[in-house]
Amino acid sequence: MSVWLQILDMAGAVLVFIGAAICLLGVIGMLRLPDVLSRSHAATKPQTLGMLLVLAGVALRLRSGMDLATLALIGFFQLMTGPVAAHLVARSAYRTGQTGHSELLFDELDEQLTEER
Repeated sequence: MSVWLQILDMAGAVLVFIGAAICLLGVIGMLRLPDVLSRSHAATKPQTLGMLLVLAGVALRLRSGMDLATLALIGFFQLMTGPVAAHLVARSAYRTGQTGHSELLFDELDEQLTEER
């Protein structure tokens, strides 16, 4: 095995480790944060970055065309679905009254919901 392949393997292992650590921090944030909006933030931002780092690390290790295409699709769908799901969770929590309305700095959704009724 050449030196460059060993360097790529080591970089891939480091990226997988860093990505897993960031995902772990996101899980800890979900457990420790007090309200739904903070938890949805902790559920999406670090998880998306951690997943992309893990995918990059796996891509450095596999180096096959079909594997890289599969990893690219996984990354694409993760980037598309994660923020949309967090938005829907936060919006449904707002509509059911599970968010602290007094803690919000700007409440633009309240104006939209009162216009609909």
